[in-house]
Amino acid sequence: MLTEAERKTSAASEGPDRARPRSRITPEREAEICEVVLDVLRESGYEALTMDAVATRAQCSKATLYRQWTGKPELVAMALRHQKPATLSRVDTGSLRGDFRAMVAQLDDRQMMKNASLMRGLVQTVHTHPDLFQALRDLLVHPELTGLDKALARAVERGEISAASPTLTYVPHMLLGALIARQLIEDKSADRAFVSHYLDAVVLPALGA
Repeated sequence: MLTEAERKTSAASEGPDRARPRSRITPEREAEICEVVLDVLRESGYEALTMDAVATRAQCSKATLYRQWTGKPELVAMALRHQKPATLSRVDTGSLRGDFRAMVAQLDDRQMMKNASLMRGLVQTVHTHPDLFQALRDLLVHPELTGLDKALARAVERGEISAASPTLTYVPHMLLGALIARQLIEDKSADRAFVSHYLDAVVLPALGA
Protein backbone atom coordinates (compact mmCIF):
# COMPACT_ATOMS: atom_id res chain seq x y z
CA MET A 1 0.00 0.00 0.00
CA LEU A 2 1.30 3.47 -0.92
CA THR A 3 2.00 6.02 1.78
CA GLU A 4 0.43 9.48 1.56
CA ALA A 5 3.73 10.93 0.34
CA GLU A 6 4.01 8.26 -2.35
CA ARG A 7 0.46 8.90 -3.52
CA LYS A 8 1.22 12.61 -3.90
CA THR A 9 4.41 11.87 -5.83
CA SER A 10 2.56 9.46 -8.10
CA ALA A 11 -0.22 11.97 -8.80
CA ALA A 12 2.29 14.67 -9.67
CA SER A 13 3.93 12.47 -12.30
CA GLU A 14 0.71 11.43 -14.03
CA GLY A 15 -0.57 12.79 -17.32
CA PRO A 16 -3.68 14.94 -17.81
CA ASP A 17 -6.47 14.59 -15.29
CA ARG A 18 -9.54 16.79 -15.67
CA ALA A 19 -10.52 16.28 -12.05
CA ARG A 20 -7.21 17.61 -10.75
CA PRO A 21 -7.35 21.18 -9.34
CA ARG A 22 -5.72 23.89 -11.41
CA SER A 23 -2.37 25.15 -10.22
CA ARG A 24 -2.17 28.71 -8.99
CA ILE A 25 0.54 30.08 -11.21
CA THR A 26 0.68 33.85 -11.49
CA PRO A 27 -0.75 35.62 -14.55
CA GLU A 28 2.80 36.69 -15.43
CA ARG A 29 4.03 33.10 -15.31
CA GLU A 30 1.08 31.91 -17.37
CA ALA A 31 1.89 34.56 -19.98
CA GLU A 32 5.50 33.37 -20.12
CA ILE A 33 4.44 29.76 -20.63
CA CYS A 34 1.94 30.72 -23.32
CA GLU A 35 4.65 32.62 -25.19
CA VAL A 36 6.93 29.59 -24.97
CA VAL A 37 4.16 27.38 -26.36
CA LEU A 38 3.72 29.65 -29.37
CA ASP A 39 7.48 29.88 -29.92
CA VAL A 40 7.82 26.09 -29.94
CA LEU A 41 4.75 25.81 -32.17
CA ARG A 42 6.21 28.27 -34.71
CA GLU A 43 9.55 26.48 -34.72
CA SER A 44 8.42 22.85 -34.74
CA GLY A 45 4.75 22.72 -35.71
CA TYR A 46 1.93 21.06 -33.84
CA GLU A 47 2.95 17.49 -34.59
CA ALA A 48 6.41 17.94 -33.08
CA LEU A 49 5.32 20.05 -30.11
CA THR A 50 5.52 18.09 -26.85
CA MET A 51 4.79 18.87 -23.24
CA ASP A 52 8.40 17.93 -22.48
CA ALA A 53 9.70 20.52 -24.96
CA VAL A 54 7.48 23.24 -23.49
CA ALA A 55 8.43 22.32 -19.92
CA THR A 56 12.12 22.43 -20.76
CA ARG A 57 11.92 25.77 -22.56
CA ALA A 58 9.67 27.29 -19.88
CA GLN A 59 11.85 25.88 -17.09
CA CYS A 60 8.99 24.21 -15.29
CA SER A 61 7.95 20.63 -14.59
CA LYS A 62 5.65 18.72 -16.90
CA ALA A 63 3.40 18.12 -13.89
CA THR A 64 2.93 21.89 -13.61
CA LEU A 65 1.70 22.02 -17.20
CA TYR A 66 -0.70 19.14 -16.66
CA ARG A 67 -2.11 20.73 -13.52
CA GLN A 68 -2.84 23.90 -15.46
CA TRP A 69 -3.86 22.38 -18.81
CA THR A 70 -5.28 18.96 -19.62
CA GLY A 71 -2.99 18.25 -22.57
CA LYS A 72 -1.41 19.56 -25.74
CA PRO A 73 -4.65 20.63 -27.53
CA GLU A 74 -5.83 22.75 -24.60
CA LEU A 75 -2.32 24.11 -24.04
CA VAL A 76 -2.14 25.37 -27.63
CA ALA A 77 -5.68 26.73 -27.63
CA MET A 78 -5.16 28.63 -24.38
CA ALA A 79 -1.83 30.01 -25.58
CA LEU A 80 -3.54 31.37 -28.68
CA ARG A 81 -6.38 32.78 -26.61
CA HIS A 82 -3.93 34.46 -24.26
CA GLN A 83 -2.34 36.22 -27.22
CA LYS A 84 -5.48 36.82 -29.28
CA PRO A 85 -5.10 40.04 -31.27
CA ALA A 86 -8.46 41.61 -30.39
CA THR A 87 -11.74 40.86 -28.67
CA LEU A 88 -15.23 42.28 -28.35
CA SER A 89 -15.94 40.43 -25.11
CA ARG A 90 -15.11 43.40 -22.87
CA VAL A 91 -16.11 46.19 -25.27
CA ASP A 92 -19.29 48.27 -25.02
CA THR A 93 -18.92 51.79 -26.39
CA GLY A 94 -22.60 52.47 -26.99
CA SER A 95 -22.53 51.90 -30.76
CA LEU A 96 -21.61 49.03 -33.06
CA ARG A 97 -19.25 51.22 -35.06
CA GLY A 98 -17.57 52.29 -31.83
CA ASP A 99 -17.31 48.68 -30.66
CA PHE A 100 -15.63 47.66 -33.91
CA ARG A 101 -13.23 50.61 -33.70
CA ALA A 102 -12.35 49.66 -30.12
CA MET A 103 -11.67 46.12 -31.31
CA VAL A 104 -9.42 47.35 -34.12
CA ALA A 105 -7.54 49.56 -31.68
CA GLN A 106 -6.44 46.40 -29.84
CA LEU A 107 -4.78 44.96 -32.94
CA ASP A 108 -1.00 44.81 -33.20
CA ASP A 109 0.28 44.73 -36.80
CA ARG A 110 3.55 43.10 -35.83
CA GLN A 111 1.85 40.37 -33.83
CA MET A 112 -0.70 39.71 -36.57
CA MET A 113 2.06 39.24 -39.13
CA LYS A 114 4.01 37.04 -36.74
CA ASN A 115 1.03 34.75 -36.18
CA ALA A 116 -0.28 34.61 -39.76
CA SER A 117 1.72 31.56 -40.84
CA LEU A 118 1.07 29.90 -37.48
CA MET A 119 -2.68 30.16 -37.94
CA ARG A 120 -2.49 28.91 -41.52
CA GLY A 121 -0.64 25.84 -40.29
CA LEU A 122 -3.18 25.16 -37.55
CA VAL A 123 -6.07 25.44 -40.00
CA GLN A 124 -4.53 22.53 -41.89
CA THR A 125 -3.69 20.59 -38.72
CA VAL A 126 -7.23 20.52 -37.30
CA HIS A 127 -8.34 18.27 -40.16
CA THR A 128 -6.27 15.41 -38.75
CA HIS A 129 -6.49 16.30 -35.06
CA PRO A 130 -10.12 16.46 -33.92
CA ASP A 131 -9.03 17.01 -30.31
CA LEU A 132 -7.23 20.20 -31.33
CA PHE A 133 -10.22 21.26 -33.42
CA GLN A 134 -12.51 20.85 -30.41
CA ALA A 135 -10.14 22.67 -28.08
CA LEU A 136 -9.85 25.61 -30.47
CA ARG A 137 -13.63 25.79 -30.84
CA ASP A 138 -14.29 25.56 -27.09
CA LEU A 139 -11.52 27.82 -25.81
CA LEU A 140 -10.80 30.24 -28.63
CA VAL A 141 -13.62 30.47 -31.16
CA HIS A 142 -16.78 30.19 -29.06
CA PRO A 143 -15.78 32.85 -26.47
CA GLU A 144 -15.11 35.32 -29.28
CA LEU A 145 -18.36 34.46 -31.05
CA THR A 146 -20.19 35.11 -27.78
CA GLY A 147 -18.63 38.57 -27.56
CA LEU A 148 -19.54 39.32 -31.18
CA ASP A 149 -23.10 38.05 -30.70
CA LYS A 150 -23.54 40.32 -27.67
CA ALA A 151 -22.25 43.35 -29.56
CA LEU A 152 -24.63 42.65 -32.44
CA ALA A 153 -27.55 42.06 -30.04
CA ARG A 154 -26.90 45.43 -28.39
CA ALA A 155 -26.88 47.07 -31.82
CA VAL A 156 -30.25 45.50 -32.58
CA GLU A 157 -31.66 46.72 -29.25
CA ARG A 158 -30.43 50.25 -29.98
CA GLY A 159 -32.06 50.15 -33.41
CA GLU A 160 -28.76 50.45 -35.29
CA ILE A 161 -29.42 47.30 -37.27
CA SER A 162 -32.53 45.25 -37.99
CA ALA A 163 -33.12 41.98 -36.19
CA ALA A 164 -34.38 40.66 -39.53
CA SER A 165 -31.10 41.38 -41.34
CA PRO A 166 -29.88 38.14 -42.97
CA THR A 167 -26.34 39.47 -42.65
CA LEU A 168 -26.33 38.91 -38.88
CA THR A 169 -25.80 35.19 -39.33
CA TYR A 170 -22.76 35.70 -41.53
CA VAL A 171 -20.77 38.37 -39.69
CA PRO A 172 -18.31 35.80 -38.21
CA HIS A 173 -17.83 34.29 -41.67
CA MET A 174 -17.22 37.74 -43.16
CA LEU A 175 -14.61 38.66 -40.57
CA LEU A 176 -12.69 35.38 -40.69
CA GLY A 177 -13.04 35.17 -44.45
CA ALA A 178 -11.48 38.59 -44.91
CA LEU A 179 -8.43 37.63 -42.86
CA ILE A 180 -7.88 34.48 -44.89
CA ALA A 181 -8.73 36.01 -48.26
CA ARG A 182 -6.27 38.88 -48.04
CA GLN A 183 -3.37 36.49 -47.75
CA LEU A 184 -4.61 34.44 -50.70
CA ILE A 185 -5.48 37.38 -52.94
CA GLU A 186 -2.82 39.96 -52.06
CA ASP A 187 -0.16 37.79 -50.38
CA LYS A 188 -0.33 40.14 -47.39
CA SER A 189 -1.25 39.58 -43.78
CA ALA A 190 -4.27 41.47 -42.51
CA ASP A 191 -3.37 44.55 -40.47
CA ARG A 192 -5.21 47.25 -38.54
CA ALA A 193 -5.76 49.44 -41.60
CA PHE A 194 -7.15 46.57 -43.65
CA VAL A 195 -9.51 45.37 -40.91
CA SER A 196 -10.72 48.92 -40.23
CA HIS A 197 -11.41 49.62 -43.91
CA TYR A 198 -13.09 46.24 -44.36
CA LEU A 199 -15.44 46.85 -41.45
CA ASP A 200 -16.40 50.31 -42.77
CA ALA A 201 -16.67 49.28 -46.43
CA VAL A 202 -18.21 45.82 -46.12
CA VAL A 203 -19.48 44.66 -42.74
CA LEU A 204 -21.26 47.76 -41.45
CA PRO A 205 -22.95 48.59 -44.81
CA ALA A 206 -24.04 44.97 -45.17
CA LEU A 207 -25.68 45.23 -41.75
CA GLY A 208 -27.30 48.54 -42.65
CA ALA A 209 -25.41 50.34 -39.89
